Amino acid sequence: MSACSTRQHGWPLIFTHCQPHRWSFTVIGPTIRAVRAVFEIRPPTWGETLAILQSVSLPDGPERERARVVAVEGERVTIDFPALDGETSAEQLLAACVAGEWADRGDVQSCRLVEVDWPAAMPGPAFPSPPGVSVGAILKPALGLSPVEAAAVATELAAGGAVLVKDDELQRSSPERVRAVNAAIPGHVLYAPNVTGADVDAIVEAGARALMINAFLAGLGSIARLRGYGLPIFVHRVGSAFLRRGGPVSVSAGVLAELTRLLGGDYVQVGSFSPRTFDTDDEVREQIAAARPATAVIGGGVGADNVREQLERAGTTDGVMLLLGSAAYAHPDGVRAGVAAAVDAIA
Repeated sequence: MSACSTRQHGWPLIFTHCQPHRWSFTVIGPTIRAVRAVFEIRPPTWGETLAILQSVSLPDGPERERARVVAVEGERVTIDFPALDGETSAEQLLAACVAGEWADRGDVQSCRLVEVDWPAAMPGPAFPSPPGVSVGAILKPALGLSPVEAAAVATELAAGGAVLVKDDELQRSSPERVRAVNAAIPGHVLYAPNVTGADVDAIVEAGARALMINAFLAGLGSIARLRGYGLPIFVHRVGSAFLRRGGPVSVSAGVLAELTRLLGGDYVQVGSFSPRTFDTDDEVREQIAAARPATAVIGGGVGADNVREQLERAGTTDGVMLLLGSAAYAHPDGVRAGVAAAVDAIA
């Protein structure tokens, strides 16, 4: 099975409490394929404008670099981008295809990016998901905890059965916080400090076992830069909603989840089957599929009372993490009991 393949053979419900293993692969020569994107465009004839705009910018630009419309089915317009063949830079892919000038234009009624065949050379996750279901938890309150206080909360989360503890997207971590939390939790439990805007070198030197990044705010290229540290990367999706919910110009859920994974995300957030997130059920399932073989993280309004339902609606118990937040803290017996109740509910 290759680094980017996936299987769903009805794995039994398995709790994974081990440190993720890094996969190593030998690449035999470069593999190049055309980058092909499908847009839903109104009017579809504007696809020709998009193709020129997002490649050579002039009608008489170089033919070898010019994007071309290769199919039109109703409002679905398929475009090949030869200039992106073999490209792995997040910034270049975003500028030319995902979040390009097409979204700025006033001469199109609507344009939505729905599918992309990405370059074959993109790295993908270094720590693909183990089989089964795991439980993660967020350190709360989001802001205001000292390193010692954060460590005390992490102790409770890990004792309840969380195999990954992460910062809230609002909390920028520090070396002191990393040292305190790691000292308080078992070695098999990952603490993913939020390194967005932080000194990553210092956090890694403090003993970080994983890293979290608000990649849609820091720039998706931040994922590739973090890969150099050789640690699992949890990619928070905060900020991506502006691309997905943009009205007449937008990008589909599956495209963003797939791109997050291909750029090197090991944990990819996919929303939840809860009214706390705006994702439809189909969109959550679409993102779970797009995240494989990385860990698909179901989070947002997830707690002991609905974790079983989350898995049933997901239609899979393989390669999924259920991420607990405020709901676990609302348990009458405390957050440790809140996490334990969620673990028990899906055992």
